[in-house]
Amino acid sequence: MSKYKLFTSESVTEGHPDKVCDLIADTILDKALEQDPYSRIACEVCCTTGLVMVMGEFTTEGYIDIPAVVRQTVADIGYTNAEYGFDSKTCAVVTSINEQSADISAGVTEALEKRRDSNDPADSVGAGDQGMMFGYATTETEELMPLPVMLAHKLTRALSDARRSGEIPYLRPDGKAQVTVAYDANKPVYVDTVVVSAQHNPEVEHDTLEDDIIEKIIKPTIGGKYITDKTKYFINPTGRFVIGGPMGDSGVTGRKIIVDTYGGMCPHGGGAFSGKDPTKVDRSACYYARYVCKNMVAAGAAERMELQVAYAIGKARPVSLSVNTFGTSPYGDDDLLDIINKLFDFRPLSIIENLDLRRPIYRLTTIGGHFGKGDMSWEKTDKAEKIRALLKEIIK
Repeated sequence: MSKYKLFTSESVTEGHPDKVCDLIADTILDKALEQDPYSRIACEVCCTTGLVMVMGEFTTEGYIDIPAVVRQTVADIGYTNAEYGFDSKTCAVVTSINEQSADISAGVTEALEKRRDSNDPADSVGAGDQGMMFGYATTETEELMPLPVMLAHKLTRALSDARRSGEIPYLRPDGKAQVTVAYDANKPVYVDTVVVSAQHNPEVEHDTLEDDIIEKIIKPTIGGKYITDKTKYFINPTGRFVIGGPMGDSGVTGRKIIVDTYGGMCPHGGGAFSGKDPTKVDRSACYYARYVCKNMVAAGAAERMELQVAYAIGKARPVSLSVNTFGTSPYGDDDLLDIINKLFDFRPLSIIENLDLRRPIYRLTTIGGHFGKGDMSWEKTDKAEKIRALLKEIIK
C-alpha cells in the first residue's frame, strides 16, 4: 500500500458553459454597482445552443442593457463564430427580471437586532439568507491555498492564454483541467495525475494536441518541483473535443462552487457566489471567512484552518462560529475563537465595509477561483500582526 494520500481538484476555463453564465451574471452585477453601489442583485443565467436566459430579482437605481452586456461578455470569452455552436452576434437573449421580494428586503434593510432596539449601526443590516459558509487557508502554497486547485487554475489560465495569444491557435474557449496531488502526512510531494480536456478545431490531430498541451501548458505551468517520472497525463481522453461550450452542454450559474472555492479540500455550505450582491452572505461571508483564515494562518496560528459561520435570515449577528485546525495548531480552538471574535466582525454591514464590497469587482472574481488572487481585499493579511500579538499572550 502506498504511503501517499491522493487528492484531486479541477478548474474550468471561461468558455465552459457554467462559467459563461457566471461571468454574465457577475458582469451584470458590476454594471449595477457602477451606477448604484446599494443595488441588490440576485442574477441567475442559463445558456444552451444559441440561447442565453437571464433571470432574477433586481432592485437598483441603475439601468442595465442586459442583451448588450450578454453579447459583449460572450464575445469577450471568444464565442464569436457560428462554427463554435455559440455566437455573440446571433444568440437569442431572453430576460425575466423582478424586484427583490419585499419580505427579504425588509429583513436586510432592518435587521432583527435593530428591530429589538439595538443602536449599533452595524446591527442595521440583516443577512440576506440563512445558511452556513466556510473559509479555509493552508501553508502548502504561497497563496495559502490548497495546491491541487491552485495548479488546476494555473493550467486553465495557461490554456486561455495560449488560445488568445495564438501560441496554440487551434484551441477554442471551452476547457477543463484536473490535478491529482500525492500527499505525505498532509504535505504535497508530487503531482500524480493531470487531466486536461481542451476544445479544439476539427482539423488538429490528437497527437499534436497532446504534445502541445503537455509541453506548452502542463510542464511550464506546474514546473519541475512537482512533475516526476510518476506523473501521468490524460489529454482529451475521449480523443475529440470539437463540440463544446453551450452547444456541447447547457450552462447554469452557481454550478461550479467547488471550482470557485477550495477544490473540495474544505466543506461547502451550498451557496453560490456569482450574480449576488454583497448583502447576500452566501458570497460576502465566504469572502470574510477566507480573510479570517488567511490572516490566522499567516500569523502562525495554524498550518491549516477551516472556519464555519452560520446565519439566520434577517439577523445581523451570526448564530455560530466554529474553527478546525486539523491538529496543526499549538493553540486551543477556544483560544483561536477568542482572537477571531476580538478582531473580526461577521455582521453583513461590517463585512461589506471592511472588505469594501460595494464596488464593481465581481467580474474579476469569476474565472480561476474566487480565492488566492492577491489583489482582492479578502486576500490581505493586514490583521496578521495583531493576531501574533494576541497569540503571544496565550500559554501554549
